[in-house]
Amino acid sequence: MAMSFEWPWQYRFPPFFTLQPNVDTRQKQLAAWCSLVLSFCRLHKQSSMTVMEAQESPLFNNVKLQRKLPVESIQVVLEELRKKGNLEWLDKNKSSFLIMWRRPEEWGKLIYQWVSRSGQNNSVFTLYELTNGEDTEDEALQPCPAHHSRWAKLEASSESKLPD
Repeated sequence: MAMSFEWPWQYRFPPFFTLQPNVDTRQKQLAAWCSLVLSFCRLHKQSSMTVMEAQESPLFNNVKLQRKLPVESIQVVLEELRKKGNLEWLDKNKSSFLIMWRRPEEWGKLIYQWVSRSGQNNSVFTLYELTNGEDTEDEALQPCPAHHSRWAKLEASSESKLPD
């Protein structure tokens, strides 16, 4: 059963697609954009894209309103996500990025909880088993892309919760 995405009310409001000059309004607008990006990417299991792909996707392009967030504004939203730990640029030009709907420490905590619950402490398992295995089928780990789980394992092991 395919899940449908619930667009926030702001997405149907044309001024949402223009970054507002008032500092307080812009702060709320950026928070709304960040929430939207994370929710959209999580539902669609999208973890990387280019800025140009993002601009053409429904995420930043409301065809019904005929409004599209400009590339410069998309960069501002993405930079806000980076500051919060939910995005990493994949190149120096900041043209492609990795989106992390959960930060590495959140994935690390989920991995640690699964390892503890399943009695796998001091066991060796692969990233593939972690993200695609039968043992994790019903776990919150399943939508974790492999590159996220690498960082999450590093995060969890840096806190001495998982073996290196």
